Amino acid sequence: MPIEEGMIVDGIVANITKFGAFVQLSGGKTGLVHISEIADTYIKDINSYLKEKQAVRVKVLNIDRDGKINLSIKQAQTIKKSTKPAEIDWQQEFKKNQSGSFEDRLSKFMKESEERLQEFMKNRESKRSGGYSRKGDIAQR
Repeated sequence: MPIEEGMIVDGIVANITKFGAFVQLSGGKTGLVHISEIADTYIKDINSYLKEKQAVRVKVLNIDRDGKINLSIKQAQTIKKSTKPAEIDWQQEFKKNQSGSFEDRLSKFMKESEERLQEFMKNRESKRSGGYSRKGDIAQR
């Protein structure tokens, strides 16, 4: 089967260089995976991502006139991932958050807010009184 642009094929890492990895494809053809097409993150050392003789799945990006094949590992992986969002039962989520009447929840919220405000004010006052004041420093000079 001939290799064409857009295909996703399996291969084996034949050689690793500073700028990418050469992958042996079926039919005896070899293609290059540039360092920027290995992962979505910055890669300082390719050897931390790939090893020689490792099996990889690649996408054929293009084949130029000279027969050079450009490949991508990260684009082959993104195609495998499901693009369908997770199903959420909103009715069940709503019921889970309904732990009492509105008045009960409002009362709880107000109590927690008041406690947080008191804690904030206490911390603020301790920072103010714990330090020194400029007026005191000037008076001592």
